[in-house]
Amino acid sequence: MAKTSRKRRKERRRAAGGGVASGRVDQPSTSDRGVSAEAPALERGYARGRARDEAARAALQPLAPGERPGAVTAGALVVGLLALANLIATAFGWDGGTDADEAQRLIGSVFVTVLLIVVTVGLWRARYWAVLGLQTLLAIAIIFASLGLVTATSWWAAVLLVLIIAGAGTLFWFMVKAMARIQMPERPGASSRR
Repeated sequence: MAKTSRKRRKERRRAAGGGVASGRVDQPSTSDRGVSAEAPALERGYARGRARDEAARAALQPLAPGERPGAVTAGALVVGLLALANLIATAFGWDGGTDADEAQRLIGSVFVTVLLIVVTVGLWRARYWAVLGLQTLLAIAIIFASLGLVTATSWWAAVLLVLIIAGAGTLFWFMVKAMARIQMPERPGASSRR
């Protein structure tokens, strides 16, 4: 019975030209009042969040010419060492594979080494794309180390994976602010850095 009376009221409103089409907004039903009462609180929360974001943006200083954030320098050193280690492993054949697919392994190792060198140079020059690329590599490392932690068979493997997760996660965290500073618009008269 309640459904038919609600249905009739809606039909009467439509016939009378009420509702949104006529510019009149219907009052919320009792079931919707809880949601509309929370709306001002949500708006205040969003406003506080926007104010915090604006304050954080205002506190950021653009990079001076030739400046490189510490996290980006640390990332460049880490990636450079990984590139060197991969190059040494490739040169001495320490990749642990069989001789049957040696050409494929060599091509893969050379590709990874070149990629790491390109990212290292980009990080050393404080390029946004390089920082973004490093964050992608760190995220992949965190995911694979976390999956490996689930299936770790010895305590030393678990400790190594936890160290990889902690190190990659820490570097990832500090790269966020560095990315924001690199991405900031430059002051008038500054040369293009990207």
